[in-house]
Amino acid sequence: MRPEYVDFHTHLDLYPDLEQAIATCDSSRVATLAVTTTPKAFERNVEMSADSDFVRVGLGLHPQLVAERHLEIDLFESLLARTRYVGEIGLDRSPAHYRSFDLQKSIFGRILRACAKQGDKILSLHSVRATKPVLDMLDEHLPLDRGHVVLHWFSGSKADVRRAIDRGCYFSVNEGMLASATGGRVMREIPIDRVLTETDGPFLARGDNPIEPGDVTRAVEMIASSRGARVDDIRARILSNLKRLVQGD
Repeated sequence: MRPEYVDFHTHLDLYPDLEQAIATCDSSRVATLAVTTTPKAFERNVEMSADSDFVRVGLGLHPQLVAERHLEIDLFESLLARTRYVGEIGLDRSPAHYRSFDLQKSIFGRILRACAKQGDKILSLHSVRATKPVLDMLDEHLPLDRGHVVLHWFSGSKADVRRAIDRGCYFSVNEGMLASATGGRVMREIPIDRVLTETDGPFLARGDNPIEPGDVTRAVEMIASSRGARVDDIRARILSNLKRLVQGD
């Protein structure tokens, strides 16, 4: 079955019922990247999604958890050969996590080097207040021909966006990002052939409730509106972008 939509960054295992979240993505035919926040969460996600036509699981070690979970890097490296998808990883220099930033860089560097060694990984990257360090470390540790990068909820400067585009990055965007002034500006600077949609569920909310798993319809509509394009054309373009990313073109 062919997918109808793309959710390239979501935390299905953080919804109350992982099995139901996977089923929702399948029934809606959403090509979904279920990122994990720690290596210890990876195997359960893989087991639960084994029969899914649309959900793939990323192996992650979230920068916000590095301070207490950095010793799981050995487990991360031992599991890496089992998946092509890596995420959520990256750097976070927000005030709550600034003290662990040097440790984050050490862990992120190990992950990038392991991905470069194995090759052909697709990475979903977090870069809160750390766009330049993330791009610097990509240049240092992940050669262009050794992996593919998707920048999740990106908020870098115009120069950062251009630099990321020049090194072949894709960008996953959600309705919360697109509703902000910074997100709208970033969206205007990204070529449409580098855009993927995401929910970042359940962290993104509509009113008092988390966004439904895989529900990127509003994001697609917002992208179409910003580009003066038809919704179905944007939806088809995003599916085409995913196909090109996965095929490594």
